Order: sequence, then structure tokens, then C-alpha cells
Amino acid sequence: MSTIGIPGLILILILALVLFGPKKLPELGRAVGHTLKEFKNATKSLTSDDDEEEEKEKRKQQTKEAPVAAAVVTEKDAFDREKLEREIRERLERERIEKEIREKMEQERSQMEKEQQKA
Repeated sequence: MSTIGIPGLILILILALVLFGPKKLPELGRAVGHTLKEFKNATKSLTSDDDEEEEKEKRKQQTKEAPVAAAVVTEKDAFDREKLEREIRERLERERIEKEIREKMEQERSQMEKEQQKA
């Protein structure tokens, strides 16, 4: 058996970039990540036989540790908020870059038209 190795991995990444393009590649990565996460969760639930007992114990612990659960929810909310803010910043940055590109293209087009009119 042979392994892929670094050159093979680089070749696969280049092929993926060419096939899907730079805009779709992050979306594909997220989709693959979500799929793997769901698959992992599904296999965990199938392999564990003591789900009912664990749920009962968790319920007991949650009633005993209500303040801790509230702190966990707050941390989760903070994480979700940070993730949302990061996505918004990325989107704004992407829009800014696209606007700059459009402006440059418009300037180049107008320059080309001026040169053609002179000739």
C-alpha cells in the first residue's frame, strides 16, 4: 500500500481549486466539515447502548447544576456571536474587495475607450 504523500495532496488541492474555483472551495470545506460532524454524531449515537441511562444522569446533573448550565449557554452564545461577527467581517471585506475590483475594471475600460478614440 502506498500513501498519498505531500505531492499527491498538493495535486489534489490544485485540482479541487481548478474544478470548483476559489469562491466555492470554502463552502465545500464547510459542507464536508458539517457532514463529517453529523456522521460522527450519528455513529456515536448508534454505538452507545446506555443512552437512556446517560440522559437520566444528565438531567439529574442539570437540575443540580443549573447555574453552571446557564454559564455554558452564555459561553455558547458568545461563541456563536463571535462566529457571526467573523462571518460579517469576512463578507464586508469580500464586498469591499469586489467593489475595488469593479472600480479598477471600470477605470481600465474607460482608459481603453479613450485610447481607442485617440487612435
